[in-house]
Amino acid sequence: MASNVEAPERWYLALLGFAEHFRTSSPPKIRLCVHCLQAVFQFKPPQRIEARTHLQLGSVLYHHTKNSELARSHLEKANLVDSAKPLLRKAIQISQQTPYWHCRLLFQLAQLHTLEKDLVSACDLLGVGAEYARVVGSEYTRALFLLSKGMLLLMERKLGEVHPLLTLCGTIVENWQGNPIQKESLRVFFLVLQVTHYLDAGQVKSVKPCLKQLQQCIQTISTLHDDEILPSNPADLFHWLPKEHMCVLVYLVTVMHSMQAGYLEKAQKYTDKALMQLEKLKMLDCSPILSTFQVILLEHIIMCRLVTGHKATALQEISQVCQLCQQSPRLFTNHAAQLHTLLGLYCISVNCMDNAEAQFTTALRLTTHQELWTYIVTNLASVYIREGNRHQELYSLLERINPDHNFPVSSHCLRAAAFYIRGLLSFFQGRYNEAKRFLRETLKMSNAEDLNRLTACSLVLLGHIFYVLGNHRESNNMVVPAMQLASKIPDMSVQLWSSALLKDLNKALGNTMDAHEAAQMHQNFSQQLLQDHIAACSLPEHNLISWTDGPPPVQIQAQNGPTTSLASLL
Repeated sequence: MASNVEAPERWYLALLGFAEHFRTSSPPKIRLCVHCLQAVFQFKPPQRIEARTHLQLGSVLYHHTKNSELARSHLEKANLVDSAKPLLRKAIQISQQTPYWHCRLLFQLAQLHTLEKDLVSACDLLGVGAEYARVVGSEYTRALFLLSKGMLLLMERKLGEVHPLLTLCGTIVENWQGNPIQKESLRVFFLVLQVTHYLDAGQVKSVKPCLKQLQQCIQTISTLHDDEILPSNPADLFHWLPKEHMCVLVYLVTVMHSMQAGYLEKAQKYTDKALMQLEKLKMLDCSPILSTFQVILLEHIIMCRLVTGHKATALQEISQVCQLCQQSPRLFTNHAAQLHTLLGLYCISVNCMDNAEAQFTTALRLTTHQELWTYIVTNLASVYIREGNRHQELYSLLERINPDHNFPVSSHCLRAAAFYIRGLLSFFQGRYNEAKRFLRETLKMSNAEDLNRLTACSLVLLGHIFYVLGNHRESNNMVVPAMQLASKIPDMSVQLWSSALLKDLNKALGNTMDAHEAAQMHQNFSQQLLQDHIAACSLPEHNLISWTDGPPPVQIQAQNGPTTSLASLL
C-alpha cells in the first residue's frame, strides 16, 4: 500500500527534476523542459499535482516562449495565484525534510507575493528561507535568500535594513567554499545589490570600487566551465542567473553608473555591447528578464541621446520602448511612469513645454517610486521656471523638494539637483547672491561624488551670473572649465550656452581672436542642434508627445513637419 502511494511521487519527482535540469541549462532547453512537464499528465496524477504542473507549464511557456495563449490556458487550469498560494503553503509545510524542495517552494511563494506587490510577505518568506538554509547547513542558499530579500528591501526603500544585510552577505560570500561558478555568481549578486544601493543614494563616486570588482567577477565567470558535479548538500541545487544574463546585468549597472556620472560615451559603448548580447540571447530565450534589461538599457541611453544632442535617435528609441511595452502588459505597468518621464524630457529638448508638463504630470500619477517622483518634480519645476508665469504651481513643487529641509529621498544626486533648480530660479528672478549660494552648494555636492553634468551646469550658470554682474574675470574662471567638462561629457546644451558666454566675455575683454573662435563654435553647435530639432519634430514618432493616457499607441501617424518653436535654440 505504502509503495503504491509513493510510486507517483517518485515518477513525478523524476520528471520534475529533468524539467528543472533542462530549464536551468545554459542556454535553457525549454522544449525538452515542456515535454517533461507535459509527460506528467500521462500518469493521470492527483489533482494537486495536476494543478501544480499546469502552473509550472504556464509559467515556463509565459517566461520562455511567445506562445502566450497556451501559457494562459495552463495558468487558467491552475486557477492562477489564488489557488497556487494555498497549494504552495501546504507543500511548504510538508516538505521540511526535503531541503531542496522546501527552499524552492519558499522561493516560488515569495515570487507570487512579489508579483502581487506584497513585498512585506515576500520579505518574510525569504527571511524564513534564509534561517532554514542556515539550519540545514547551506550557506550558499542562505545567501541567495538574503540577497533576494535585500533586493526587495531596496524596492521598498528600507535602506536602513539593507546595509546590515549586505554586511552579513559579504561575510557569507567570502567564507563560502563551493562550486566556483556558484561562488562567483553569489559575488556578482552581492556586488550588483551593493552598486544599486549606492546608485539609488546618488553616490556615484563611492560605487567605483564595487563596480571594478563586479567587472572582474564577470570576467572570471566567463572563463569558468559549467561544473556538472552536483553539490553534496541538496539545498545548494540552485543557480541565480545564467552566465550570459549576468554579463548583460553587469553591462547594465555600468551604463547606469556612467549615465549618472556623466560619462556618456562610456554609457553608449556598454549599451551597444549589452544590446548586441541581448539580441543573441533573445533568439534562444524569451525570458521576460531579458526584455526588462532591454527596456532599462534603452531608458538610460535615451537620456544620453537627449544630452548629447541626438533627439531624433532618442525619439525612435522611445518608440522602441513603447513597442516592447505593447508586447508585455506587466512591462508596461512597471515602466509606464519612466516612459512618460522620457517623453517629458524629450519635450523640453524640443521646447514643447505644455506637452512636457502633461507628460510629467502623467508620470507623477503613475509612479509610487519616491526617487523617480523626486526626479520628475525637479524636471517639472524646471519647466515652470522656463515658462515664467506658473508661480503658484512652482512654489508648491519647490516646497516638496526643499534641499535644506525634509528632502523626500536620501539621494545625494537628487538633492544636489534640487539646489541647482533653486539657483536657476533665483537667477531668473535677479536674486544673484542667493543664486550663488545655491549653486555653490550644488558644486560642493557634485564635486564630492563626480556628478559631471551637474558640475558643468552649475559652473556655466555661475559664469553667467558673474557676467551679468560685470565680473568678467571670475565669469571666465567658471565658463572655461564648464566648457571643458561639457566637451568631455559631451553635453550639447551646456556647450551651446558656454560658447555664447565665451563669445560675449572675450568681446568684453578685448580678445578679438578668442571671441571669433567662440562665435564660430556657437554657430556650429546651433546648427547641429537646429538640424537635429527639425529631424526629430519631422518624425511620425513626434506625435507621441500627445499621448498621456492608456497603453502606448499601436501606430504613430506621420505629421506634415515640425510644429514647435525653435526660439530656445537660437
